Amino acid sequence: MNLQVTILKLLVSYPNGAASLDALKCDMAILAKSGKDWSERTRRLAARVPDLNIFAMKLVERDSCGWHITEKGRAVLEYMESLVQVVEPSPAVDADAPEFASAVCEVPPITPYARRRTQGKSPQRRHPRPASEPSSCQSDVKHDRGSETERSG
Repeated sequence: MNLQVTILKLLVSYPNGAASLDALKCDMAILAKSGKDWSERTRRLAARVPDLNIFAMKLVERDSCGWHITEKGRAVLEYMESLVQVVEPSPAVDADAPEFASAVCEVPPITPYARRRTQGKSPQRRHPRPASEPSSCQSDVKHDRGSETERSG
């Protein structure tokens, strides 16, 4: 996994382009365990800008609030991704295939709190955590990704 490309990709995924170091570490830990796809993709992106240095090139700025992607950082990332899209083959579309777009329902993304059905349930906490207390690995920005009942129905 290319760390600098990963940082750019993570920062651009936040609505304001900024995240705390703790949030970035959590996100990177998840991506590091996600498999070879992410590693291969970040290596391909990094190959487009061989001397990438996100701090020396002023693509990312650090301050007391966290890390921020700059406009130049967004432009460089967009440049890297546009080159990869041209090089990567797109899946072929069969002209004779029936249109399934209306029949396929969109599956909402899984929240970080969703359990896999294959995993057993862990015992309930004796003292539930207050709603105001954040978990140790929670990003700065909360994303609304649908409720548990919407996904199971």
